[in-house]
Amino acid sequence: MNQLVRTGLVLAGIAAVSVLGGLVASAALGMSASETGHVAALLVPAGLVTAAAAVLAARALPRASLQTRLVAVAIVAIVVALANLAVLAMDMVVSGDDAKLLAILLVYALIAGVAVAIALSRTIGPSFKRLTNTAAALGRGDLDARVGDLASGPELETLARTLDEMAGRLQEAEAHRAQIEAMRRDLITAVSHDLRTPLASLRAMVEAIDDGVVDDPASVARYAGEMRGSVQQLSTMVDDLFELTQLDAGAIERETKMTRLGEIVRSAMAAVEPQMHAKRLAIEADLGMAADVACSPRMTRVLQNLLMNAVRHTPADGAVRVSARRNGELLEVSVEDSGEGIAPQDLDRIFEPFYRADPSRSGPGAGLGLALAKRIVEALGGRISVENAVTQGARFAVVLPLT
Repeated sequence: MNQLVRTGLVLAGIAAVSVLGGLVASAALGMSASETGHVAALLVPAGLVTAAAAVLAARALPRASLQTRLVAVAIVAIVVALANLAVLAMDMVVSGDDAKLLAILLVYALIAGVAVAIALSRTIGPSFKRLTNTAAALGRGDLDARVGDLASGPELETLARTLDEMAGRLQEAEAHRAQIEAMRRDLITAVSHDLRTPLASLRAMVEAIDDGVVDDPASVARYAGEMRGSVQQLSTMVDDLFELTQLDAGAIERETKMTRLGEIVRSAMAAVEPQMHAKRLAIEADLGMAADVACSPRMTRVLQNLLMNAVRHTPADGAVRVSARRNGELLEVSVEDSGEGIAPQDLDRIFEPFYRADPSRSGPGAGLGLALAKRIVEALGGRISVENAVTQGARFAVVLPLT
């Protein structure tokens, strides 16, 4: 069923309801059966003519402007009234003089209706133009375009508000896309730079051994140890990348396995033990009653990354301290070192992926460890923060809910 047929049926139904309403009104006014029948004889043809005229108007004005449609409504209404007046005059229900007077009044009503239709269309027209211009601007990529307040009735206001909300969501999505793209470029830059150092070292040592430049057992053993360190650096970097991209807060929430905090701290300290021995660092763990608190095994990776960061930035013969305590329904864990601390301009960016306070990127790693720690802590429903210690060094604090 096409649109024209549906429109015709709707208009025919409206005409039928109008006729029925006229008959009910005549009965309510106390007219006799003969008078009501006479009214019906007048209303039924009028209703049919009205429906036909409306169908023709709907067919003739499908692409007409709003102003033309409003004027057409006013004209159709008055023309139908004039036609009814003519029928009443011919039926001698209305005298000739009265019919002339009523005709004059209807012509005046026609002019007034057309004038009001034009005025309304001129008021609504600019609103439609603003909507059109805003939609066109958004289509061209201008996501700052907004319709604003139209003051043109609730329907157009709702449409304008919906369009502005859509533009806001598009702007947020574009900003997020740009952020992801920037992070992708940073990833390529950071990883390509940080892979170059261990790979170059591995290549040089392998070639030295392969070419016989180094053949005594002591040097080969030393080269093997350095090669193992480069491989471990590459492995850590790949693990950080994989876990950072695969981390799913929903998956963490579904985990049921829990581990005592004491075991987690011991495991994290064991992972950084070789680096700590190499720099002769002293490490202290003060867990108290919090050692028996159960938490997610992923905290092992968090503490391992925090300890690696502390070892990296603590000079030889320095100290690193891990402490924890239970505060009501919260678990508070901190890692504090005696290093050089963090520059004030770096404190707000220290957890950003690929951010390195060292502008030359001369140190190991790709700047992913702290970002990964932050992602894990937040996925567990907690928060992580950093500050410079009162004396020297930096202090990282993790707060996790226990429920």
